[in-house]
Amino acid sequence: MRLDPAHRAEARRIADELASIARTGLVLPGSIAERSTVCGRAGCACMKDPPRRHGPYFQWTRKVAQKTVGRYLTREQSEDYTAWIRNDRRAHELLRRLEELGIDALEADPRTRRQG
Repeated sequence: MRLDPAHRAEARRIADELASIARTGLVLPGSIAERSTVCGRAGCACMKDPPRRHGPYFQWTRKVAQKTVGRYLTREQSEDYTAWIRNDRRAHELLRRLEELGIDALEADPRTRRQG
C-alpha cells in the first residue's frame, strides 16, 4: 500500500526528531519532584508555627514492575536530568503520533473491512 505524501512527510519529520533525541543519548523515564519535609523532633524549626521545613530535596522516581522506585538527587543533578525526562516524554509523544498515522492509514485502506 502506498502512503499519501502528507502522511509520509509527517512520518519523516517524526523520524528525524526521534533520531535527534536518540543521538543525544539523554533520555530518562520518570519524574523529578522537589520536596520539603518535617523531621518530627520536638523543638526543631520544622515543628514550629510557621514551620521551616527541611530541604528542598530533589527526588527522581519511576515505575519498575508496577512499583515506584526512586533516588535522591542534588539540585544540579535535578537541573541536568529534567531535560532528559523531557526528551523521554517527547519520544513517547512522537511514537504515539506514529501509531496514530498507522491507524489512519489502515482505516483509509479500501481493502480494510469495517466491523461493528
